Amino acid sequence: MEQDRDELDGLVRKRIRALRVAQGWSLEELANRANLSQSSLSRIENGQRRLALDQLVTLARALDTTLDQLVETASDDVVTSPVIDGAHGLMRWAIKGEPGMSVVRQRMTEPPPDNPARMRAHPGREWLVVLSGTAILMLGHRRLRIETNQAAEFPTMLPHAIGAEGGPCEILGIFDRDARRGHQRDTLLRTEGGGT
Repeated sequence: MEQDRDELDGLVRKRIRALRVAQGWSLEELANRANLSQSSLSRIENGQRRLALDQLVTLARALDTTLDQLVETASDDVVTSPVIDGAHGLMRWAIKGEPGMSVVRQRMTEPPPDNPARMRAHPGREWLVVLSGTAILMLGHRRLRIETNQAAEFPTMLPHAIGAEGGPCEILGIFDRDARRGHQRDTLLRTEGGGT
């Protein structure tokens, strides 16, 4: 238990210094922002002064982070494997730090539906980037062409559909919880009803 506390203590001190350096701030600049003396901050970073909760809260604010992020322990399970849905040509990774968020890689071969009635709308937001090929995003009354390495971000309350143009394309998308649920329902409807 004591070893765990010492490891966390050392990790927090390294984070404070790393965040300060990443901002390009001197000890003096961060000390001023956190209302600490420069020598106190130096002793905190070097492990010569005990970490106090009130100082950590002040330092987190000054570093534009949260206390939770400052004291978060390192996870042993850094590498994750995707859940693969071969029937729909997609792989999904959960984002641990943001429950409900997921990253999806999908291969598309069909163009988007011509019929606006087949476009879906649901709560949420989506972000996607085309990894290869050309994708067509139908968004409301607009038809947007997205080339390799281009990205799109949009609210999913707008009726939308996506498909390939001129051959297969691969996309990588980030979905919040609502958008993911909307797509899971759409996939279920397509499977049961034979639609796209």
